[in-house]
Amino acid sequence: MSLAVLYCRALCGVHAPLVTVEVHLTNGLPGLSIVGLPELAVRESKDRVRGALLNSRFQFPSRRITINLAPADLPKEGARFDLPIALGILAASGQIPAQVLGKFEFVGELALSGDLRPVAGALPMALAAKKAGRALILPSANAAEAALVEGLKIHAADTLLQICDHLITGRRMSCYHRQAHPPAPSNLPDLAEVRGQESAKRALEIAAAGEHSLLMIGPPGSGKSMLASRLPGLLPLMSDQEALESAALRSISNRGFQPEGWRQRPFRNPHHTASGVALVGGGSLPKPGEISLAHNGVLFLDELPEFDRRVLEVLREPLENGEITISRASHQAEFPARFQLVAAMNPCPCGYLGDQGGNRCHCSADQVQRYRNRLSGPLLDRIDMHIEVPALAPETLAGAPPQGQQTSAQTRQRVEACRNLQLERSGCSNSRLRGEQLQALCSVPVDAAQLLFAAMQRLGLSARAYHRILRLARTIADLEHAVDIAIPHLSEAIGYRQLDRRG
Repeated sequence: MSLAVLYCRALCGVHAPLVTVEVHLTNGLPGLSIVGLPELAVRESKDRVRGALLNSRFQFPSRRITINLAPADLPKEGARFDLPIALGILAASGQIPAQVLGKFEFVGELALSGDLRPVAGALPMALAAKKAGRALILPSANAAEAALVEGLKIHAADTLLQICDHLITGRRMSCYHRQAHPPAPSNLPDLAEVRGQESAKRALEIAAAGEHSLLMIGPPGSGKSMLASRLPGLLPLMSDQEALESAALRSISNRGFQPEGWRQRPFRNPHHTASGVALVGGGSLPKPGEISLAHNGVLFLDELPEFDRRVLEVLREPLENGEITISRASHQAEFPARFQLVAAMNPCPCGYLGDQGGNRCHCSADQVQRYRNRLSGPLLDRIDMHIEVPALAPETLAGAPPQGQQTSAQTRQRVEACRNLQLERSGCSNSRLRGEQLQALCSVPVDAAQLLFAAMQRLGLSARAYHRILRLARTIADLEHAVDIAIPHLSEAIGYRQLDRRG
């Protein structure tokens, strides 16, 4: 038989569309051509495949070889097509049986020696293969990642010869079984290690309970970064669906994938010199950025005003919609970006405005205003909580830790109970309430409504800030197991609009 058909997967964002690899051998001048919109790495596969076949003691056909990667209008990139192309040539030339190839999907890069090397995006491919009802054959280095998909038959191999032996003799390669991984790491920093800052800890618990965004304002060394690093330890464990979504994004990012920590909520902390593309993603073939890698986790932006203003403005739509669409002239990709934003900033350029220890700040009012104007109103409007983190007194830092400090585990129990209540009631966290759900669950009595209306007039709050205050008050009420939002809940929520109050 001079024609062989195999199945592989391309990558398009977090999706893995099916690619049919058709290999046809004809008489004529020997040569190999690849059609179907291949990128450079795919076109180079003919040299890797030739070396791998010869070094594995197979014959490379001295005929004209045409390889079609269908559909023709889908861009193909990367070396993941090496393995199906090599097997297609062997099947078309009669060196391995072709009738069994339709049961599998193949993916893998070939070394010249015939060894298999790992590829990026194995997890999205595994999810798509399971949906299609086919088994997956891939390099051993990708097996643990693909095995996160339950119910999928996975055959892992180290060399091309192992796969050919499996197809020729019928001796099945053993199925790779998923290894048991701990549900969550135990080395996360603990909230009990933070001295003082009880009001900030309270705000951190509320933010974790309702998945609210948070901005901390305080002088250098007051503990803003320390508090932010404790937030992942307060969040509930991810569900299987959330864990697979986040793992799939790490899988396609080309930044390494560790299956051991796949259920750990991401904590991304990009430097303030990061570009807009680094945050939202991009490239000629779009890859996810920091906001997508923080999906279902925390994005921490330290020294927020030091980021380029145009870079920060790209966060506005993802904060509202929970997704980002990257459009290029020949390609478009959509990535989820439902992250919890936590940011930190100094109160002024020198950092010591309002310092109680002396007149350390010499910034003028204009300098302070210009510093804060680096953050646009629309961006601040999308941040639920603005809190002050004051400098700590020396006596608070000295001596033994005070007794009765709340640990991360104790706080997480309250957060999980609050989140479970929200999921049972509305199917989402309070920060995502919209439309009729928002009106039904965040209604307030007349006296509380009058307080909110007065705050809106005095602070000049927008409609967006109005709804965010209601969602925040709903979370505070849920933490106290209150059925309705009362004045104390609303007052506390309004108090977290620190920058609005200063305005």
